[in-house]
Amino acid sequence: MDIRVHRDRCLGAGMCALTAPAVFDQDESEGLVLLLDASPPQDQHPSVRMAAGACPASAVTVTERGRPAAS
Repeated sequence: MDIRVHRDRCLGAGMCALTAPAVFDQDESEGLVLLLDASPPQDQHPSVRMAAGACPASAVTVTERGRPAAS
């Protein structure tokens, strides 16, 4: 699983940090997405996918090996 965050798209809604707090957070100054763990354990993958889907700005991108990117 490859996870990318696009801070230039981020609106600071915080859905990623609420959905997958072990993987995402928000910075203190602007509230923009921070990637805490670029290689989360397998048991975190479902919440990472949900976080990407819940982001209103599509600022989180998840790519599975051998599959096209999903936001």
